[in-house]
Amino acid sequence: MANILIVENDQENLGNLSEILKSAGFQFQSCSSVGEALKSNLGQFDAVICNLRLPDSPGTNLIKHSSIPVLISSNLASLRSAIDTSKNGAMDYLSIPYENEEVLTNLEAVMSNTGSDKSKQTSKPNEEPVPGMVGSCPSMKELFRRIRKVALTNSSVLIQGESGTGKELVAKALHEASSRKDSNLISINCAAIPENLIESELFGHEKGSFTGATSARTGLVEAANNGTLFLDEIGELPLEAQARLLRVLQEHEIRKVGSVQSTKVDVRLIAATHRDLKQFVLEGRFREDLFYRINVMPLQIPPLRERDTDILELADKKLNLICSRLGREAMYFSTDSIQAITIYPWPGNVRELENAIERAVILTEGTQIPIDLLGIDVELVEIDSLKINQIQQNRNNVIQLMENESTNTEEKDGDPAEDLSLEDYFQRFVLDHQDSMNETQLAKKLGISRKCLWERRQRFSIPRQKKTT
Repeated sequence: MANILIVENDQENLGNLSEILKSAGFQFQSCSSVGEALKSNLGQFDAVICNLRLPDSPGTNLIKHSSIPVLISSNLASLRSAIDTSKNGAMDYLSIPYENEEVLTNLEAVMSNTGSDKSKQTSKPNEEPVPGMVGSCPSMKELFRRIRKVALTNSSVLIQGESGTGKELVAKALHEASSRKDSNLISINCAAIPENLIESELFGHEKGSFTGATSARTGLVEAANNGTLFLDEIGELPLEAQARLLRVLQEHEIRKVGSVQSTKVDVRLIAATHRDLKQFVLEGRFREDLFYRINVMPLQIPPLRERDTDILELADKKLNLICSRLGREAMYFSTDSIQAITIYPWPGNVRELENAIERAVILTEGTQIPIDLLGIDVELVEIDSLKINQIQQNRNNVIQLMENESTNTEEKDGDPAEDLSLEDYFQRFVLDHQDSMNETQLAKKLGISRKCLWERRQRFSIPRQKKTT
């Protein structure tokens, strides 16, 4: 008989669900949080029924770590909630209070279709992250799609993003997916080479061409012949070296320092920077012709603070990798740590996150990582908490407005307003009022900007309705 894991912190819900499974002859175990579920051996179960709202983190976070079917349950019995949980990877959706027939029907369906569902999940290569990168938010999925597309060409690529976002990982992914993968990938940090030596390092030099040049040297550009040249922090490249690099891109040849002869080279250029190169061009610090040569295919890596749906997934993966590398047993984050990781803006991006986790793993005595060992700047967390309080206030304003304006029977008979999440309120409010309000009025009532309203429409797949005349 199938063995089911129940992840539920409400005793009444747990008792109801237990009776349903027991009467149907199922074996089951229960726990009250995602953290407890992750510490159990998920492989021993045939399916998981998990409440969407749990004390440590949303139930959907369990989906990322489970290879077995997960049914998400919630008392937000709305079509939109069902759509959102299915987009997060849930096999199905159960409404609370649990109904005997619904629970048993859905359990039988997901356990019989597990194989076909897994094959569907693995048949979407464009949504899988590139090696070494994690991301399921829309901006990262678009980045992965572009990487796969441009990797098949020889076009120059300009990777832009803040420090610590993983620009070198993107460059490696581009090289490994290209036809040049069997040749060299030469990586150069332009900011790490002294200005008086950078031309010699890049293009090589002849013996005696300058003081200290006791022998001829092959440059890194020539070493990348038939392969890929990755220039990190290209904004730090001196103007003289920029002019030489432009010749490489235009004429496909280099001339060593002190030489009168040119050598043909075939390299694919990938450049990266955290600088605003357009502003550098206006200031005369970067050649305009070179900018347009390298900006054939721009790739923008979003900062970690804009990847809210990825942060916990990324943190869990980094934690597992670091524990394995340091020979530590499996560890997990405390509830306070999870909240802090989610709220903290991570100015150092993925690099800062990885360093914080490694430090915590080294210092933690047991298996649960406390918030204080992560070394997170509490002041920054408190600043973001103020933003959350403002969002909560906006939510309360929407609740009051809906209570004042709601008159239809469906809303009266439904769940109380306070049981709905901010996302559900936003979706219901927009759907109920978009025919009678314009975008400016909707945004004002919601307490957000028009830009934020547009972004949330995209996120929740609520297109703006065009007026018919």
